[in-house]
Amino acid sequence: MCGIVGAVSQKDIVPILIEGLKRLEYRGYDSCGVAVHQDGQLRRARSTSRVAELQTLAAQDGVAAGTGIAHTRWATHGVPAVHNAHPHFSYGPGVEAPQGPGRVALVHNGIIENHDELRAELKGRGYVFLSQTDTEVIAHLVDLLYQGDLLEAVQQAVGRLKGAYAIAVFHRDEPHRVIGAREGSPLVLGVGRDEHAGAFFLASDAMALAGVTDQIVYLEEGDVVDLQLGRYWITERGEATGRFQNVERAVRTVHAHSGAAELGPYRHYMQKEIFEQPVAIANTLDAVVDITPELFGDGAYRVFKDIDNVLILACGTSYYAGSTAKYWLESIAKIPTSVEIASEYRYRDSVPNPRTLVVTISQSGETADTLAALKHARSLGMLHTLTVCNVATSAMVRECAMAFITRAGAEIGVASTKAFTTQLVGLFLLTLALAQTRGHLTEAQEAEHLKALRHLPVAVQAVLALEPQVIAWSEEFARKENALFLGRGLHYPIALEGALKLKEISYIHAEAYPAGELKHGPLALVTAQMPVVTVAPNDTLLEKLKSNMQEVRARGGELFVFADGDTRIESEAGLHVIRMPEHYGALSPILHVVTLQLLAYHTACARGTDVDKPRNLAKSVTVE
Repeated sequence: MCGIVGAVSQKDIVPILIEGLKRLEYRGYDSCGVAVHQDGQLRRARSTSRVAELQTLAAQDGVAAGTGIAHTRWATHGVPAVHNAHPHFSYGPGVEAPQGPGRVALVHNGIIENHDELRAELKGRGYVFLSQTDTEVIAHLVDLLYQGDLLEAVQQAVGRLKGAYAIAVFHRDEPHRVIGAREGSPLVLGVGRDEHAGAFFLASDAMALAGVTDQIVYLEEGDVVDLQLGRYWITERGEATGRFQNVERAVRTVHAHSGAAELGPYRHYMQKEIFEQPVAIANTLDAVVDITPELFGDGAYRVFKDIDNVLILACGTSYYAGSTAKYWLESIAKIPTSVEIASEYRYRDSVPNPRTLVVTISQSGETADTLAALKHARSLGMLHTLTVCNVATSAMVRECAMAFITRAGAEIGVASTKAFTTQLVGLFLLTLALAQTRGHLTEAQEAEHLKALRHLPVAVQAVLALEPQVIAWSEEFARKENALFLGRGLHYPIALEGALKLKEISYIHAEAYPAGELKHGPLALVTAQMPVVTVAPNDTLLEKLKSNMQEVRARGGELFVFADGDTRIESEAGLHVIRMPEHYGALSPILHVVTLQLLAYHTACARGTDVDKPRNLAKSVTVE
């Protein structure tokens, strides 16, 4: 969601800015733009199409310079339109484009909560607003405060902002200078070397700078950074004085993966990533020799001995991973567990317990709602924090005391697949480590669980071989506009995830229920036009599930069942069955969800939707 790239260099940096935006395209956006300091003036190109069109526009208009910023926008304030696209200019009070040259150019990720009051103040001072965005407020505010030093103007401006932001800004009167600042939204500094020696870069994600530099500085909350030719410095506001002072931040070598990975034989990144799951799971398990709390960081054993409950905070697909883990944690580790939607957690009164292990789950590690929920939990005195995350250098990993890094690799498709299954692997390992620490895991049980984990890549590969059967189902689903998903116990969250995947990428309305809840309302929806997808593992709830399926059939509903081989559920009129290769006990959700991913993917293909970039959605949700 919302990508930033900026640079100061002796060379033309427009190709780097454009390439950086391309690397961030997978996150989702509805407009894009680039602005440069060229021949003493501010110039820009903006588009509501793809970055490729922006590249063409910039070339046609001759946009080229050594100082510039670029942006991909996912709309929050104002509709997707060129006048709302970034970068935004300030032309000074009383001046409306194109009557005067721009003075300030600015891009912004995040949301400014007090933009209405700032807008009213700036209008009173004569500033003309050309967009509906909260971002334009920042550009005018920087212009208002500018007295010949852009760093000072930005430092004053951010002191008046409430909300979350990452910004990059430059001024007409100061060529070869870009200022960046962050609070609640990620921003990194790239240090150029070799052919880019003396150049410096800003980006919302190190991936945008892959191939340009691997020397990365992760800016911290409240940092303001000043980029000039051959030098940079970072400032933070002193707690005692309230004044900004210089501060050192470590330069790390980061080998970021490019978002432009090759598709190979696959039609979409989502399909590629579904089929990468055996390798992703194997990589995630690669360093696991035995079950030990130290898999999650130094000091984990002491923390695991001290806690008496677990609180999981997550959003979207990660929330469903946490919901699955709740069953594991309570049945295997015997520890009370609650799972909270991160965007709701900090806005309600809760009862804090300092002996809680707070677990956050995030693919990107930059999810704004989850980061905010984590900070809220810490403010309540719950300091034992752990994250399951796919990005080792992310804010989530830096903010948590402990971490388990999944090894899914770069996930380009907006709809998460391999990140989800590797999250489940990480959470199952956490379950086993807690069970061991609390005395609920024998050596024989540990060996059995490890054996099952080691076999997972092979088991998932066997599930992927079911793709031709799923494709046949998808052609039927593509003609529907609604669907129900059913699961029981451990597989209810998997039904939720299956419904989410279908609606995310095919735009079919889908809901999921615990199968036992059908008779309490949802059964009213069942007709021959409402396919009912059922996850049917051979577990202790199978007979109950079969009764729920009969309720559907008695109302003329059509069932599509993913069943374990020994469930004795046979295909017949109105009942379609795909048999799973094997029953997998506690790890069964990881296998069953793969079939639901395939169903959603091929249904979306049959409907002709944009699978990797579904409408209105973004990959990394960095605004609240």
